[in-house]
Amino acid sequence: MEISLENTVDKKINYLLKNSSILGTIGSPSSTIELVLDVIESSVTRQLVGELAIFKYLQDSKNHYAIGQIIEITLKNFLLEDPTIKSVARKRGSVNPISGIQDVHIGKLLCSAIFTSSENLVEPSLLGTVPPTGTYVYQVNDSILSAILEKQKNNLFYLGNSYGSKTKLPMWFKHFDYGENGAGEAYHLGIFGITGSGKSTLAKMILTAYSKYSQMGLLVLDPVGEFSKSFTNDYNNNTNKEYQNYDSYLNMKKLLSSLNKEVQTINVRNLILDRWTLFEEILLQSQFFHQLTINGANRRYAIDALIPKLKNKITLTKLIKKESFDLFINELRKEEIQILIFSTLEPRKRLNNLVSSLDQKNLDDLYSQFWTPICSLFEDRRDAITIDGLLEKFSWNLKPLIVVDLSEQTAHKMQLKYWNTTIQSLILKRLLGGLVRLGERTWQKNTSLNTLVVLDEAHRYARKDEFVDSNLEQLRTTLLDAVRTTRKYGLGWLFISTSLSSIHRDILQQLRIIFFGFGLSLGSDLITLREIVSDEKAIDLYRTFTDPASSFNTKTRKYSFMTQGPVSPLSFSGSPFFFNAFRSDVFIKENNLDKST
Repeated sequence: MEISLENTVDKKINYLLKNSSILGTIGSPSSTIELVLDVIESSVTRQLVGELAIFKYLQDSKNHYAIGQIIEITLKNFLLEDPTIKSVARKRGSVNPISGIQDVHIGKLLCSAIFTSSENLVEPSLLGTVPPTGTYVYQVNDSILSAILEKQKNNLFYLGNSYGSKTKLPMWFKHFDYGENGAGEAYHLGIFGITGSGKSTLAKMILTAYSKYSQMGLLVLDPVGEFSKSFTNDYNNNTNKEYQNYDSYLNMKKLLSSLNKEVQTINVRNLILDRWTLFEEILLQSQFFHQLTINGANRRYAIDALIPKLKNKITLTKLIKKESFDLFINELRKEEIQILIFSTLEPRKRLNNLVSSLDQKNLDDLYSQFWTPICSLFEDRRDAITIDGLLEKFSWNLKPLIVVDLSEQTAHKMQLKYWNTTIQSLILKRLLGGLVRLGERTWQKNTSLNTLVVLDEAHRYARKDEFVDSNLEQLRTTLLDAVRTTRKYGLGWLFISTSLSSIHRDILQQLRIIFFGFGLSLGSDLITLREIVSDEKAIDLYRTFTDPASSFNTKTRKYSFMTQGPVSPLSFSGSPFFFNAFRSDVFIKENNLDKST
């Protein structure tokens, strides 16, 4: 007699369940939202919180399999709750044969995924009824998950083990286009946690997951240099023990190369800036005008008076030439220009005397020390690319991963002493604006940009409060508008921040997938967390996360995360999931990346 595939699937899962550990049975009272787990005696001494559990039940004449995570264990001893027995216990400490013997351990099981076998595959379902009390609840292991998710095995990716368990938590990261392994739309993501909670390394793991797709672009905007350092250094050649831990030795340069993903790290020296507003602001922030005794608000007046003169006669790429500098100085010597800079006679006389007395040596010093370093950023130079040229790469069929290093440390290494957050924000705004316009053009052609933008230190730019600085405020406005409109373009955003409450609410509401690391359980961050994750039991479990810095050594250090959103085939009900992120070597092994590297 021929056995149907449906029966074969059920048979395989049932065989695995019979060979798995029994954690307990369904107890009372239970509901379709939260199930009570009566823990059996053999499991009461086990670490159960965070463990994945599964039970089988009948619904609509079909076998169903419910998977959830144990989020709480409580102890009940109803006899000891009697006031008389309590007084005995207070005197004796232990009451025989009540203490210990009559204890009942009760777990809270949060179901996140329901499956049923249908024809030749396992399909998602829902918990439409409550299984009877006494239904066995089993420990989930990798074999059970592999059997249930066999048809999706090529799409799965692993970032860590289920919290408090050795079972790998299956996840999937789909590209933003249609077709195979495509989500059909862009997702916005967020990673939040205090410094040292593992945010950056988790982000690198996610970037690795997306890098499997050659048609997906990845742009990392790096204002502190964290990512650019990881993508340029080869940690395998570094003997410093500082790199022998979870945070540092994920060799992104080698790893992504093995995935045939083009990786490019760019700093401001590799970018050809292409807007007069950028030149104006950089010149304004530099010490150039200070050398000419033009300070304070008068610098802005000088910019407004002189830049139009330059625009009419030269291009940005020619600013570095000596004749451009001479033109600037000659205009500054004119009385009608000086009147626009200073409204009173005395400072005008001082300026006029200064610029008139500049000899050739003074002019050469001013040109070489102050004018040239600024204008070189706008020069059409070898080994540099325009911002438009950089962004155009994300319209290619084979899209790259590009890290743009805008850190102050890197800028100062390149002798850009005038570098500050204002200039950084101007370049960021130019990059984001250009990317959004590129997304609009691709959308009008009925194609997807299929690109994820990673913004580190997002609280610096996407905060809920307005900025006094107009340039930073314009950047904030650009980000707010982008998260509302770019999803249809296939343009997603990943915000990384040490603070949850400081991020603008409109951005938080648009995030489809969120990872919460350690350190958000106090003050306004906790209030915001409760607004995003409504399950109070899940919040309680999150608050038990330990600080990674409190571990005895790097080998025992754990980086725990709570995640919400469709990041796993086990989380389609929207319930939060908890996991401990892999160490870098385990991450590579479990995702079969070591075969490439």
